Amino acid sequence: MIVIVAGVSGSGKTTVGAMLAGRLNWPFADADEFHPAANVAKMHAGVPLTDEDRRPWLRAIAAWLDERVAAGESAVITCSALKRSYRELLLDGRPSAWLVFLSVDPDRLRRRLAIRHGHFFPRQLLDSQLETVEIPTPEEEHVIVIAEKDGPAQTVAQIVSLLPEAP
Repeated sequence: MIVIVAGVSGSGKTTVGAMLAGRLNWPFADADEFHPAANVAKMHAGVPLTDEDRRPWLRAIAAWLDERVAAGESAVITCSALKRSYRELLLDGRPSAWLVFLSVDPDRLRRRLAIRHGHFFPRQLLDSQLETVEIPTPEEEHVIVIAEKDGPAQTVAQIVSLLPEAP
């Protein structure tokens, strides 16, 4: 099984994803590492990415997913997966993949990004992500939406309880 932990910047993808991978004893990858240098530079400069900018990034993540599936490996990866079309690209043809979308109050996101340092994604880009995001709907297959409540450990426990075949 592959679990993609998704959400806008500041939603806790990396924290929850790493904790989930640790709990399941699975490899973990952060999709930020898959961005081409041009994307990182653009975001660092405060310029929102376009669908065209995201396409090679999403293809690189999909290739990583395919490598895990072909090897029969389970893993956890993060990815913002803001739009339904992005989620479809990542999940299509990968029946062992599940996407967990972390839903967090925008005010809490702003507070988190205000204190986050050393990341290429500046907090002023959050509004562009909030304008872009398409919250998953119930008809999306292999997608679970989790509203943050009590912190990352409880979020991980909730994810494990909702995943099919979770150890």
